[in-house]
Amino acid sequence: MDFNNIYSDLISGKEKLAIVGLGYVGMPLAVEFAKHVQVIGFDINEKRVNEYKNGIDATNEVGEAIKNTTVDFTADPKKLKDAKFVIVAVPTPVKDDNSPDLGPVRGASKTVGQNLAPGSIVVFESTVYPGVTEDICIPIIEKESGLKCGVDWKIGYSPERINPGDRVHTLTNIRKIVSGMDDESAAVIKKVYDIVIKVGTFPVSNIKTAEAVKVVENSQRDINIAFMNEIAIICDKLKIDTDEVLAGMNTKWNALGFRPGLVGGHCIGVDPYYLTNAAEKLGYHSQIILNGRQVNDSMGGFVADAAIKEMIEAGKAPKKATVVILGLTFKENCPDTRNSKVVDIINRLKEYNIDPIVTDAWADPEVAKKEYGVDLVPFDQIPKADCVIVAVGHNEFRSMSMMRLKALFKDELSDEEKVLIDVKSLYRMDELKASGMRFWRL
Repeated sequence: MDFNNIYSDLISGKEKLAIVGLGYVGMPLAVEFAKHVQVIGFDINEKRVNEYKNGIDATNEVGEAIKNTTVDFTADPKKLKDAKFVIVAVPTPVKDDNSPDLGPVRGASKTVGQNLAPGSIVVFESTVYPGVTEDICIPIIEKESGLKCGVDWKIGYSPERINPGDRVHTLTNIRKIVSGMDDESAAVIKKVYDIVIKVGTFPVSNIKTAEAVKVVENSQRDINIAFMNEIAIICDKLKIDTDEVLAGMNTKWNALGFRPGLVGGHCIGVDPYYLTNAAEKLGYHSQIILNGRQVNDSMGGFVADAAIKEMIEAGKAPKKATVVILGLTFKENCPDTRNSKVVDIINRLKEYNIDPIVTDAWADPEVAKKEYGVDLVPFDQIPKADCVIVAVGHNEFRSMSMMRLKALFKDELSDEEKVLIDVKSLYRMDELKASGMRFWRL
């Protein structure tokens, strides 16, 4: 069976491309491809599909472009039969014990297999440990389709590198790793992705290598942030300012520029577990990666404990204090709440019988309630506080003046009784000191 015509058939409109999974990765990919080829966008979430059909982009990744796209959004898996190039971009979370949860990938493989047209190429973008595409996905697709991989259809892997909320490093200008099961599939996959990736693709020799690239690049970032978080803990004990230390360090030409913070989201807080899980199956126990994960997973509790300490030193009884948290999403200027570590701050405060008030205009209140049991309060309805924790660096929080921040506190409090926790070091040290407030920053 000849697969080489897939690219030209897509360009001419003779064949269609399908995206399975329309979240923060799949939807922007579908919209971008639709500028050049016919695209079927499939997701099992009918609510999400209907929003896209009505021009609503809850992810805020493409904005107004969703209203004009030609993507055929659907929750009907049978429409996948019309595609010859299928891209799978479903989430890959971890379970409660931090082991990989391949449920979505297995489910997507089953759906693709049941609706696979002979002569197709299937490419997975979901982050997995090396071996998943070939050892788990291929057998499922073969079983469901009755078609033989390598003969009736072919497979490849191209890890997603979408950075939610990033308006600089976008889909089209992030170089993309591509791979295929053989030279023929690899060549076709590269040509198809080159349609939308302006800066070009980077082919690697095999699928396992491509799978490894993704989990290694995010594990590297996770480890570097873990080191910065350890430095923040040490600086806190030394009673010196972490931000000033890092500003000094970064004057050296080879400083890496990482900063401490809460490490959540769908990638950095998850992918290292996929890598270490694969290593453990081969008899190797991680010496560095898991320790980095332990440090980063502890930071929400560390921030909450710092808030408790500052309130006590301000003469407050923490369990009677009103604590307001600004921000719930896992990163700034983005509605994505997946694996948010702000929730760790909330949960630690609850151990002290403190039920904080949380506000975040970027986050979906329905998702916050369903996923975390958090009732988001509109910013203009939050009560006056004893302690304010600025947890996420949204622009609207970053741009607040000291006067505006002070206005968030109870009127009867003296300046030194107002406790401000600046998790992201958003505010200038000289302004914080001049404000007279009791402040702490990571």
